[in-house]
Amino acid sequence: MSTRHYSPFDHLVQGLDQALRTTFGPAPDPSRPNPADALPEAELSASERELAGRLMRINHAGEISAQALYQGQALTARLPTVRVKMEQAAVEENDHLAWTEDRIRELGTHTTILAPLWYAGSFAIGALAGLAGDKWSLGFVVETERQVIRHLDSHLAQLPEQDARDRAILETMKADEAHHATTALGAGAAELPVPARQLMALTSKVMTTAAYWI
Repeated sequence: MSTRHYSPFDHLVQGLDQALRTTFGPAPDPSRPNPADALPEAELSASERELAGRLMRINHAGEISAQALYQGQALTARLPTVRVKMEQAAVEENDHLAWTEDRIRELGTHTTILAPLWYAGSFAIGALAGLAGDKWSLGFVVETERQVIRHLDSHLAQLPEQDARDRAILETMKADEAHHATTALGAGAAELPVPARQLMALTSKVMTTAAYWI
């Protein structure tokens, strides 16, 4: 049985299809059970429930961006092994996307209306990172995951202690992001220069602030 080799145009079409599915379609079926499924719903006040919903909306927006970053990097990766790692990471992030969307619905709020904008911008950034070279693209993954982990720690600190369902989701996401960073480091990631890391942090701040409100 012959193996099909995809052209750059094939990968572009696949990327566009993924973009439409991610930003406008329903959440994908997760490959793992939702960590919150076995836990009871906590008694939350109206303000606590609103805060949890806003924080989960930020995390959902972050997963939209993560999908786009990995797809953009996979499109421009030079080594097939790096492309496979990026595509696999995007698949793993699907679980986070599904879990956060489910929780958002449970909390009675909505996903950000700016998802298409975040996807487009993140895809472009990921593609540029890939064009810079695989070691820099992997370095971008490492720094992205480090910043995501800091955001998750901040959210865990803000959630009420009794909110076990949200905590279970965020703790599992945190472990997965740390694994992605470790994998990228093992694959030869380069340390990004300070200005690049600062720009990434500023961009993340804009996205999280906007997602908190809309």
